[in-house]
Amino acid sequence: MDSFSRVKGLIGEKAFNKLKSSHVAVFGCGGVGGACIESLVRSGVGEITVIDNDVVSESNINRQIIATEQTVGEKKVSAWERRSKAINSQIKVNAVDLFYLPENSAKINLKAFDFVVDAIDTVSAKLHLIESCFNLGVPIISSMGTAGKLDATKLQITDIYKTSGCPLARVMRKELKARQIPSLKVVYSTEPVINSIATDEVENKGGKNVPCSMTFVPSCAGIIIAGEVVKYLTQGE
Repeated sequence: MDSFSRVKGLIGEKAFNKLKSSHVAVFGCGGVGGACIESLVRSGVGEITVIDNDVVSESNINRQIIATEQTVGEKKVSAWERRSKAINSQIKVNAVDLFYLPENSAKINLKAFDFVVDAIDTVSAKLHLIESCFNLGVPIISSMGTAGKLDATKLQITDIYKTSGCPLARVMRKELKARQIPSLKVVYSTEPVINSIATDEVENKGGKNVPCSMTFVPSCAGIIIAGEVVKYLTQGE
């Protein structure tokens, strides 16, 4: 047996070889993106590009796979490169230390990717990435909001225009419609948002508390996204 014998036993050698020859980009290495990266690496994807400019903070430890007391202060993409290679020494990892925005987007060649995962928090960045992938014909899946959620069973895969009850999805629907983008596969939660409770650790910014998250909802969203990516790469749409 090898590291991926159970993967091959489930999807077959031919499908596994497709994963091994695929290049996936994950934009955002937080709770959602991190769980997605972990799942893609353990599924046998041969090349992965991770894009983020954040560092691991102590407040990440409750929900982000890469966050430990030992990695606090380390660049997330560097930590993911090391962890990915610890799982599969043969994987090619491109760690891009970049806060993706429309003005610096030219630094990323989207045409190099077989699939793109959008796990970005910033709306302007999400919209630009989605629109760019649409124009280039690069398949993409996008994560909607997972903060303020407790019930991972409320997560579902659907088209952005079929979402309801998610504040981020509402904004994205409006903006994507204005850009004449007809569809977008997303993972979102139907659970109503739970407002954060003000504490000494949770700051109040502009009259609103910082969005808070538990371990399971962002992680489950990332794993679901990885499953959709693997399914696409091995079976097609």
